Amino acid sequence: MRKKWDEQLSIFHIMPRSQVARELEAISEIIDANPQIIEFVYKDVAGGSRVDTGRSGMTAEQVLRCAVLKQYRNLSYEELAFHLEDSWSFRSFAKMRMGQKPCASTLQDNITAICEQTWEAIHREIIGYARGKGIEKGRTTRIDSTAVETNIHDPTDSTLLQDGIRIITRWLMEGKRLTPKPGYLFCDHNKSAKKQVLAIQNAKKEELRQKAYKELLRLAGCVRGYAATAIPALYDFESQDVGQKLAAYALAEKLDRALYILGRVMDQTQRRVLCNEKVPASEKVVSFFECHTDIILKGNRQTHYGHKVVLNGGKSGLIIDCLIERGNPNDAALFEVMLQRIEEIYGRPPRQVAADGGFASKDNLERAKQMGVKDIAFAKKRGLSVLEMVKSNWVYRKLRNFRAGIEANISWLKRSFGLDCCTWRGWAGFRRYLWSSIISYNLLVLARLQLAKA
Repeated sequence: MRKKWDEQLSIFHIMPRSQVARELEAISEIIDANPQIIEFVYKDVAGGSRVDTGRSGMTAEQVLRCAVLKQYRNLSYEELAFHLEDSWSFRSFAKMRMGQKPCASTLQDNITAICEQTWEAIHREIIGYARGKGIEKGRTTRIDSTAVETNIHDPTDSTLLQDGIRIITRWLMEGKRLTPKPGYLFCDHNKSAKKQVLAIQNAKKEELRQKAYKELLRLAGCVRGYAATAIPALYDFESQDVGQKLAAYALAEKLDRALYILGRVMDQTQRRVLCNEKVPASEKVVSFFECHTDIILKGNRQTHYGHKVVLNGGKSGLIIDCLIERGNPNDAALFEVMLQRIEEIYGRPPRQVAADGGFASKDNLERAKQMGVKDIAFAKKRGLSVLEMVKSNWVYRKLRNFRAGIEANISWLKRSFGLDCCTWRGWAGFRRYLWSSIISYNLLVLARLQLAKA
């Protein structure tokens, strides 16, 4: 029977006095002061199932606290399981019962059950708590965007073709383990594909590179043909074992999806390499597994593979709001949206806003003024005068310097909270990972601010 929290803890439930332990204790007090967030988590981890039967498992409060611990210390699930068994501070913070030692898979199943809408609702509660305490009033905010990468390798055309050949061949092999064996034939071209990829990477002449690409495309076409034959055979697979039938159907669905992606990769390779055509970023495939990944180009700097994220920070250092975008929209198109979201959170627009130069435009300035924002300072003027944006040069310099502080917040999030690269799978997993990192960051900022006052 799953519970929301434990009514009574052991008398041995102690918290050491190290700096980390003191921070965890302060975070624990913030969570205790907002019991509503446990209700949000409980709805997800209970999963609509009966809660009055079966094993108790982890409580909703333990799941949330373990998720915060994971992101707060930027741990893997294996490392989190170890520390929950080994560390008094971690056990006390997570409110583990005596003898309770969740394994990595248990932690993963429970933490990933919290949906992205729940994480966002938890974030709103924490921001509301900060407002109630007078820590963050949202009167002066700063906006900037960054790219958060997905967990994929550098997506060259040759390696993507190799990925397609490898995973489709693997699934075709899995199909042959079914009983009775489905009626399709295939060959393993993995070694030949690897040889061609190495030839492409080491080619010193364009002719050799083109030749290797043509051979790799031929091998990919063969594998594509094998999969096209295998899919109907797996859909029509008959067996007295229901588990075997379900496995065949699942394999057919995976092959169908991989076949579509391989076709797109072959098309873009043909266009780019053999026809010297410039393929738009919106039409490119960069991964067989994280298909939601976007190509993010930031000026003349490095290309990122992930998603654009717009962050709105306050004077306290808290991240007040976060917008996760698909594609690579222009920053200027997102400025008004961020102001509207802040107005939704606080019931009023901020009095002063400092934003990166990418958000600057005449239209954005006029809309912000119409919404009631008194001073707007863009890091780059882009044809706007200082007195159009703010009431004096002194205010502009003050807001411009204030905006620079969010760069440090973003750097801290990426270095310490895992925001440089998302390790959770899928678009929903990406959003959950991002919100859990931001919430852990905000809890630590609040904890340190409260410890500094004590």
